[in-house]
Amino acid sequence: MHKPGVHAHTGSGGGLRRSAAQETQELFDTSEAQIRYRAYSRLQAAAVAMGESLAIPEIVAIGGQSDGKSSLLEAFLGFRFNVREVEMGTRRPLIVQMVHDPTALEPRCRLQEEDSDEYGAPIVPETAVADAIQRRTEEHLRKAGGIAVSSKPIVMRAEYAYCPNLTIIDTPGFILKAKSGEADNTPDEIMSMVKAQASPPHRMILFLQQSSVEWASSLWLRVVQEVDPYFQRTVIVASKFDNRLKEFGERWEVDKYLSATGYLPPNVRPFFVALPKDRAIQSSAEWRRSMAEVDQAIFKHLRDGIKGGFDEERFASRIGFTNLKKFLEEELSRRYREAAPATLALLQERCDAVSAELMAAEIRLKAAEDVGALRRAAMKYADTVARQVAVLLQGSAEPDPMQHGLTTDEERAASRAPQWPGVSGGPVLPLHHDSKLFGGAAFERCLEEFHMAVNSMRFPTSMSNDRLRNIMYAYKGKHHSGGTAKAAEDIARQAAKEALGPLLDAACIRLAFILRRLYDIAADRAAATMGSKDNLHPYIAFHAGLRTAHQAFITRLEEQARSMLRTHLEAATSQFAMNMYAHVPDPGDPLDATVGSDDEGDEEPAGGAERRADDAEGAMPTPAPARVQMTVPETPSSAAAAQVLNERLKAVQLAPGAGGPGRFEDNTPSRRATKSRRMALQEAERKQAGGLAIGVGPSSDDVVAAAESLFRKIRCAVATQYAPATLKSTFLDPMTERLALEVSLDMFARSDADFGGMFSAAGAVAALASKRDLLSRRVEGLIKCKNEFQELAKCL
Repeated sequence: MHKPGVHAHTGSGGGLRRSAAQETQELFDTSEAQIRYRAYSRLQAAAVAMGESLAIPEIVAIGGQSDGKSSLLEAFLGFRFNVREVEMGTRRPLIVQMVHDPTALEPRCRLQEEDSDEYGAPIVPETAVADAIQRRTEEHLRKAGGIAVSSKPIVMRAEYAYCPNLTIIDTPGFILKAKSGEADNTPDEIMSMVKAQASPPHRMILFLQQSSVEWASSLWLRVVQEVDPYFQRTVIVASKFDNRLKEFGERWEVDKYLSATGYLPPNVRPFFVALPKDRAIQSSAEWRRSMAEVDQAIFKHLRDGIKGGFDEERFASRIGFTNLKKFLEEELSRRYREAAPATLALLQERCDAVSAELMAAEIRLKAAEDVGALRRAAMKYADTVARQVAVLLQGSAEPDPMQHGLTTDEERAASRAPQWPGVSGGPVLPLHHDSKLFGGAAFERCLEEFHMAVNSMRFPTSMSNDRLRNIMYAYKGKHHSGGTAKAAEDIARQAAKEALGPLLDAACIRLAFILRRLYDIAADRAAATMGSKDNLHPYIAFHAGLRTAHQAFITRLEEQARSMLRTHLEAATSQFAMNMYAHVPDPGDPLDATVGSDDEGDEEPAGGAERRADDAEGAMPTPAPARVQMTVPETPSSAAAAQVLNERLKAVQLAPGAGGPGRFEDNTPSRRATKSRRMALQEAERKQAGGLAIGVGPSSDDVVAAAESLFRKIRCAVATQYAPATLKSTFLDPMTERLALEVSLDMFARSDADFGGMFSAAGAVAALASKRDLLSRRVEGLIKCKNEFQELAKCL
């Protein structure tokens, strides 16, 4: 005789056994958990729509394809909707929120809109639900690029008088091989998707496996162990149990199978379920009645068809769909109560976080519309960058040279002037050429390199004889004295322009490159010294415009420097300057002097000791002073320029015997030299011309020698006097004095609409407003959920 409690629990026969109608009523009587489930059902709908991760108790159904998940889902719903015919669960997870509503005598199934917490109209009849899910799945997969599966779930709410308050997530079934036309990695994608759905610790795992499969041969049980190693939140269900019953004849066989001894951990007690196989069943009432009849038939077979029956005290509560449903409801009810405090606290935390995000969006939208505030912040940042550039030019030890500096070779390779034009005999290597320098230090090193490059330039001895004769004959007979000397001047003038002009251009390119690199270093330092709000980091267009303004200003300086140097070169090779070179000693070739002193053991050139001392101290060396100091006028001779030149030439050394020991006499109109003194100067000039006078018949070598001497004098003036001074004044002074002003004119002298375009792309303000409105609705929905849950949780 069976125990009454077990009979009542299992719905078996006898005096205490209940009718099929009573079984059906008990199967779907869930008023006890209705209130608490409604609270969590509302929370879950909002969480799915808003992308919130709330620890809401849920059930995730997993298993292989054809293991009975779809039939089990229909059993919980209490009606059939032809899910198996369209293989609904193979593409996207389906979250089914079952709501027990006694007034809903017919199922009301509604699908939640994509990316919204709103639900569509009820799907009528209920058998059309599967088709609606299939259409939505195919549309989503097509928009996602024609993929085979997607982890984005479909949410369906089913309100029915005969369904329990449960939430079940139906996942795609595991497969071993992709179908024809699908990607080969589809099985792996399904595996990853199912693991992601089953991994959250607040979800119960409902693992289904056909009862005909031995526990030791289970293919998918290892997947459960990967996400829940100790089966603490896993419920194992052996589906299609009626097929396995046919193999048992005696009690020990049944009890051994039901205990799963040796295959599952002791704490795991699987359920054994069978559902109707008759697909001809159409009405929901017939489906529910058939489920109850299948449970009764299983118990009848275990009691009457098995010799000795089975151990009902141990296994009766684990057999049949009725017991599985009751267990899940009780387990979820317990989990609801345990999770309520943490869920309410998490809701409050989410409300606060989204409210703060909404406030930040409001501030950003207001800032995007406030052009005046943007101008003030942008001007402050631009001024900070300009001041950092000035600091770097003056010298700063703060930036890391290994990060920002370049050696001479690296600097050449990165610039547009990798070589000094016309310089042969190997690369020009200034002192500290292997040190990584930037800013003012790199500028000074490049000037020294330019000085060395100019001094290494030689007079072009390969000048053709035809060219020399053309010049010499052009001047023949056109001057009373020194006609061919004029030819030497013309040759020297042309050689200087051809040799030194490209060097001056290369110097401008190199120095401009050094200055352009300062922007990145200065911008990094400005961002580090200013707060995240002041450095305007998110506004890419503004930073791009500021960089462009810096580079454009340096380009203007480069063009200005190139123009001034060309003008000075014209002045240095003018006829007025040539007349002055006649009174200046030949400086010689500094490279030849250095080589000669090394070979012959002569004394080192002046300034050599100081240069070595500077090197020993690690200081940047400076070129030794020239023996002859002469300033060349900036423009060709004129009355005013002649007056200035006479004033500057007072300190220029002259050959001894020319009116005093190494001094020019003042020859201005007010203090003109005596006639005898002027005659002496003219005589000295004729002696210097020597064999170059007309009629003497000078050779081309004599002309070249005189031209080479003039070339060295021009080269000395370029290398030691006007070029370095011009480069410094043209580049360095404006960078420290005018950079901020010039950049401000480029960046801020524009209309509000043009200026605001750097801080927001077309339609950006509208996009910010849309995001603000979305966050506002999200906050409103979360607060509503929190308040509703707070009231309903009092009943838990």
